Amino acid sequence: MLANPRYHGKYPLQSTFLQSLRNENFNFSFCCPGKFPLSSCFPLSLVRTSKGLRIKALNQANTAEVTNDSSEGSQYVSKPYSVKIPVGDRHIFVETGHIGRQASGSVSVTDGETIVYASCCLADVPSEPTDFYPLSVHYQERFSAAGRTSGGFFKREGRAKDHEVLICRLIDRPLRPTMMKGFYHETQVLSWVLSYDGLHSPDSLAITASGIAVALSEVPHSKTIAGVRIGLVGDKYIVNPTTKEMEESELDLVLAGTDTAILMIEGFCNFLPEEKVLKAVEIGQDAVRVICNEVEALVKKCGKPKMVEAIKLPPPELYRHVEEIAGDELVNALQLKNKIPRRKALSALEEKVITILTEKGFVSKDETFGGAETIPELFEDEDEEEALVLDGEVDEGDVHIKPVSRKPIPKFFSEVDVKLVFKDVTSKFLRRRIVEGGKRSDGRISTGIREINSECGLLPRAHGSTLFTRGETQALAVVTLGDKQMAQRIDNLVDVDEVKRFYLQYSFPPSCVGEVGRMGAPSRREIGHGMLAERALEPILPSEDDFPYTIRVESNITESNGSSSMASVCGGCLALQDAGVPVKGSIAGIAMGMVLDTQEFGGDGQPLILSDITGSEDASGDMDFKVAGNETGITAFQMDIKVGGVTLSIMEQSLLQARDGRKQILAEMAKCTPPPSRKLSEHAPLILVMRVKPEKINMIIGSGGKKVKSIIEETGVESIDTQSNGVVKITARDLASLEKTKAIILNLTMVPKTGDIFRNCEIKSIVAFGAFVEIAPGREGLCHISELSSDFLAKVEDAYNVGDRVDVKLIEINDKGQLRLSVRALLPEASSEKSVKQQPNTPMKEAGSSPISPPKGIFRRAAKVEPRKDESKSSSVNDKEGNRMVNGEAKIGS
Repeated sequence: MLANPRYHGKYPLQSTFLQSLRNENFNFSFCCPGKFPLSSCFPLSLVRTSKGLRIKALNQANTAEVTNDSSEGSQYVSKPYSVKIPVGDRHIFVETGHIGRQASGSVSVTDGETIVYASCCLADVPSEPTDFYPLSVHYQERFSAAGRTSGGFFKREGRAKDHEVLICRLIDRPLRPTMMKGFYHETQVLSWVLSYDGLHSPDSLAITASGIAVALSEVPHSKTIAGVRIGLVGDKYIVNPTTKEMEESELDLVLAGTDTAILMIEGFCNFLPEEKVLKAVEIGQDAVRVICNEVEALVKKCGKPKMVEAIKLPPPELYRHVEEIAGDELVNALQLKNKIPRRKALSALEEKVITILTEKGFVSKDETFGGAETIPELFEDEDEEEALVLDGEVDEGDVHIKPVSRKPIPKFFSEVDVKLVFKDVTSKFLRRRIVEGGKRSDGRISTGIREINSECGLLPRAHGSTLFTRGETQALAVVTLGDKQMAQRIDNLVDVDEVKRFYLQYSFPPSCVGEVGRMGAPSRREIGHGMLAERALEPILPSEDDFPYTIRVESNITESNGSSSMASVCGGCLALQDAGVPVKGSIAGIAMGMVLDTQEFGGDGQPLILSDITGSEDASGDMDFKVAGNETGITAFQMDIKVGGVTLSIMEQSLLQARDGRKQILAEMAKCTPPPSRKLSEHAPLILVMRVKPEKINMIIGSGGKKVKSIIEETGVESIDTQSNGVVKITARDLASLEKTKAIILNLTMVPKTGDIFRNCEIKSIVAFGAFVEIAPGREGLCHISELSSDFLAKVEDAYNVGDRVDVKLIEINDKGQLRLSVRALLPEASSEKSVKQQPNTPMKEAGSSPISPPKGIFRRAAKVEPRKDESKSSSVNDKEGNRMVNGEAKIGS
């Protein structure tokens, strides 16, 4: 019986020619014209190692030197080669063969004084075949590139930060579609920022550098990729804008592709129309084309031959066998509308196919047609007993020839090959159903949107919450409001203390797809989807002056069947409204899919765009294009593809169809039951914003922060945040502690005037030469013993004790700002001698007596607290400044 050698672990006997090469090193050429970028003959080396024979590619003689030594194999010593490539209004400098010469491919790319180094290496031994290409991408920003060290406890680079993970995804997503199927050598792409000038961003350079490193390496791939960033300042589109230009840009678009097609885009903007986004993509594609053409010329001079001989694909006839076995059942399974029953049916069918093709063996219907044949069969007769034969019936030798009945021989295949082919066949049948039948798995047409339900106020103690459900995808969005201490701190490459007052964190547990799995740190996918939803919602948030809270949104995916990141956008928007955040409008998100080659499945050949795709349509389709925005413009978008690229016309059709889908989703979000409360929760903290003279800030802080700590301890507020520009933010859980703190700060920072009168003030301490009287919380002045009475006092204690209350008048402020008070100036004898009458001041009211009360309703912007202006006839401190609050936020005007 014949069997598949890979399945049984056996290999056919090697030919005499190959056996003769065991003890020799033999050089020969491998030529594959017309199929790969390097269509010339590839020089290869057959090297004898401790593990057997190994084929290794050699550099071409005109671009590299091969040095022979006693070590195993050959070592590459590449000659340095550099080229300048035009990008936008300047050039980037590309150099290879100088750094990282032992890598399969390495390159450094320079823009200004920003330098990114990228390398590509692959394992010598292939890993087990799988349907996921064994590619890993790592990007790291070295702090030494900006002349600094990490701000953390450990002064070395460690786990990738969130923005580094996002750039890893930007590199990985365009590289993966260009990798050849059937190549199972683990491939690793490393990208480091070695120098950063603070002006030229390294992320788009890292995409280009990684694409060049792969193109120069031995890894077989279809096309060279490059990446650029596009900005929009005014009406001018800028390729690879500087960081200063990006501060004024309305658009942040990163695009990667080949010389003929677009592979990946990701961007954020402020409600730009589709036409402007398409124009930016067109300009970016032109810039990428120029880079790719220059890189192709570089690869012809310095690139290594591709390891095309290592590509191992499943046998072609296996596709036909799988369709014969599972075709009818596969059609029925794909018609199931619900995800879990469909997944279980496909899994059971896959097990059946694997059992037949790997254990029992399979005979194709075509092979059994016509019945058995009778043919001679050769067999050895060493084990046969001798039989009596007549003369002339015995052949010379040891072999007898007998006529036997021939039966079809069942074929066996490896389990991995069967799984790969079953996945491809399932994808093919799903596409055919969509194109030929005009209906998707859940019965929708290509532009249909799944049923949407949303519910706000689900969690009573949360500041804002929404359960958003679209088909079998569900997101529980929760909003938490806090002060500056809740802001997210970022340790970035530039020595700037950056904090984020708004951030969205996305969670995708295994339970959301009905599975079990490992729970740990957020995956790259979770970080990427969270950032996409965060940037989509950011344009509708109020400014910090209008809403001084730090805002955190959690998106917990409780069910998933496609487009969970866009569900996070919709749910997050409703949760913000439920938390009382005064957003500028509503945002919705939708994911678009595509079947590129419809002619293969009975279509007209035009790409078929699918709205609001499910998980199976994402896995089996050719595109995943996420678009967020409102009816008039886009705020965020992200596109990944699984084919060789898409054109501008496909993108235009996708964007216009996505706009129609967003309108439908926004209309459904408006039907939310119960609707968002649109007011601050009673459990949210209260934040009061004040403004004092900047030079008075130190009086609030005190020596070593002692004063502000004592105020917090005395009043019970959560925090007091002071800024050098005079802004003071007080965060509290109740109104009484908030008002008490406000009163203390107002009196600490007030500017008293000579002649002011203060009533019912407490004597805080007594000294030999007088008494210190507190005229306001935290403000004391000295009343000399001669000013305590109209009569002579030998000792202060003869008339007063600590804790007594007196009326005093401010009679002098010295150069140091110290206050001199007088009781005698207000006594009847002294007053009768005065011709000018003074109006007395009233002391600060106790906490809780202020008329401030939080009105119920929608946010009303109020004036800020300005430094107090002293009145000529009164210095009384009161709460009649016209305070306004928003269920917790008070802004005070003078």
